[in-house]
Amino acid sequence: MTRLSALIAAAILSAAASSALAGPGDKALDDVRILSADDMQGRFPGTPGSEKARAYILSRFAEIGLKPIGETFEQPFTVKRRNGATIPAVNLIGRIKGTQGGKAMVVSAHYDHLGVQGGEIYNGADDNASGVAGLLAVAEAFKAHPPKHDVIFAVVDAEEAGLQGARAFAAAPPVPLASIALDVNFDMLSKNAKNELYAAGTAPFPYLKPILTKVAAKAKVTLKLGHDTDADGKQNNWTNQSDHYAFGEKGVPWVYFGVEDHPEYHKPTDDFATVPQAFFKRSVATVTQASLAFERDLDAIAKASGR
Repeated sequence: MTRLSALIAAAILSAAASSALAGPGDKALDDVRILSADDMQGRFPGTPGSEKARAYILSRFAEIGLKPIGETFEQPFTVKRRNGATIPAVNLIGRIKGTQGGKAMVVSAHYDHLGVQGGEIYNGADDNASGVAGLLAVAEAFKAHPPKHDVIFAVVDAEEAGLQGARAFAAAPPVPLASIALDVNFDMLSKNAKNELYAAGTAPFPYLKPILTKVAAKAKVTLKLGHDTDADGKQNNWTNQSDHYAFGEKGVPWVYFGVEDHPEYHKPTDDFATVPQAFFKRSVATVTQASLAFERDLDAIAKASGR
């Protein structure tokens, strides 16, 4: 048994034990807690902590019933660092096949974070254990409510190094790029004191606005549209701030769900203990409903975008 196989086996037992006690939203919280624990060492690419996080995510893929596209869930690539060095990294790609086929939708979230710096662990509970937990919750929803179209779940590495995992996916997608009608990206879903969650993407892709408006009307968070123009300054335009941009570079429409920056952003205090749990559960419920709605309207989205 390989080291990763042993880690996966242990993670499957842990995930099964925790699932037996989990209620609605509790499993997503458990995912954040486990992925942001000290033993994950901040999930920096190429480290034992990253490998352990990968094993846990793969155990959840198995628990949910995701299938690989091809022989394996793993898509290895090489991270290029500013000093010229390279380190190994791995994307994890699973799929729920649609009942009708046709166009596909990608749900993405990065699992890497900043690792250990100056003797302190940057656990990245919000950034982006929360996004991975949201993706897994969406996968569970689609497993319970089979989609018409293929839904691909891309848990990518090395976002913090310049979206390198998402760009590796987009450069060598597991399905023809032309078949991907939309990327739904999650990055930081768990921390906001004002009950606000943002969806960026309706300015460049206005045909997404009616769908999001309907979701917002029923959401238990305040779902706000924006952060996708320079109207409030380039620093407040999230168009190129997370993995969805790698899809946008290839002409794929996207929507990005996330909270605004908070005091724990990119700090060693971004721990599970600082996650407002009730808000996070509402946030996950909102992105789940949005994802289901996007998939239902995926043919119309593809037509509107000319894909």
